[in-house]
Amino acid sequence: MSKESIYSVSELNQMVQALLEDAFLPIWVEGEISNFACPSSGHWYFSLKDQNAQVRCALFNGRQRFKDYQPQNGLQILVRAKISLYPTRGEFQLIIDQFEPAGEGALRKAFEQLKTKLAAEGLFEQDHKKNLPKFPQSIGIISSQTGAALRDICIVLKERFPAIKIIIYPSLVQGKNASTQIVQQIKTANQRKECDVLIVARGGGSLEDLWPFNEENVARAIFKSKLPLISAIGHETDLTIADFVADKRAATPTMAAQLASPDGCEYQKQLDKTYQRLINIILNLIKNNQKNLKNLAKRLRHPQQRLQDGFQHCDELTQRLNLSIKRQLDMHQQNLSGLSRTLQAISPLASLARGYAIVRDATSKKILFTSKEVKSGQEITTKLAQGELLCEVKALL
Repeated sequence: MSKESIYSVSELNQMVQALLEDAFLPIWVEGEISNFACPSSGHWYFSLKDQNAQVRCALFNGRQRFKDYQPQNGLQILVRAKISLYPTRGEFQLIIDQFEPAGEGALRKAFEQLKTKLAAEGLFEQDHKKNLPKFPQSIGIISSQTGAALRDICIVLKERFPAIKIIIYPSLVQGKNASTQIVQQIKTANQRKECDVLIVARGGGSLEDLWPFNEENVARAIFKSKLPLISAIGHETDLTIADFVADKRAATPTMAAQLASPDGCEYQKQLDKTYQRLINIILNLIKNNQKNLKNLAKRLRHPQQRLQDGFQHCDELTQRLNLSIKRQLDMHQQNLSGLSRTLQAISPLASLARGYAIVRDATSKKILFTSKEVKSGQEITTKLAQGELLCEVKALL
């Protein structure tokens, strides 16, 4: 045998440790606690056993992570652990990162099965989520009347927006009949249509305590709700089926109240700013109008002065009208005189005044131009510049 094939105990144990940790994914193991030890380092060490075997377990910094639930000898638990080896002693062991009472194992399995089923049906899809109203007039709360969750929600709502009406739909939130009451109150709120958004809430607890919110009838009632619904079940680390189906999940009841209501203080600040802007706008308008009024007052004259100015303007217009009439008359007079002279020049009377006469047939009054138009013995009239003569033709010359 060559020396290259010889391993030290430390090397062997380290190799086995690496092989075990690489070969297995974390697994769930159920058993009874024994030989529990809690040294000052903060780590927990114990054995997990059943009727035929046992295995060493270690949970590092257990006091911090599970300070509200410390294991005890004889307790049946379910652990999630990584398979490993403690190299110093060559002991096979489990490195635990999560544990819970063994009774919750069946519930956990049922939870995962229902979650997978409802997810496949699309109940968790974002497309089905309804938007929360920005300014709800009333908020409905489905919770225990004596629970701290209801009290916390009401306190926050009154602080944030006191005008919002709160409607309480009392229901059991733990126990065998809780899921039936929760479903009925969801239906009641939808039928009455007296609130704008629903909050389903309860405080923290174990998986068994929160189980009503993991039941299928509650999940389907939430999905069918026409009202937007916020789930606020347990503490921040608690997750239920109701959280996946709800339109919005709140980590705590207090946060649910914050999600459902507007921040009155913030909106009051915005209103104050808007009010101040309006006041400034109005003051500027008043200032500008006062300035315009002063300018108009300076331009405003006494009615008597306006009448005097009107009289003066009328006098000026009268003078201008008279001058215009006079000019028109003079012009027409000149035109008339010219026409009169022209008419006088071509008038027959002017010819008569120069010794000419107008001869007419005494009977027909026709003006005669030649001697051939009359006969001997015919009566004619002769118009002179002054007067008219009746004559008889003696002979034609």
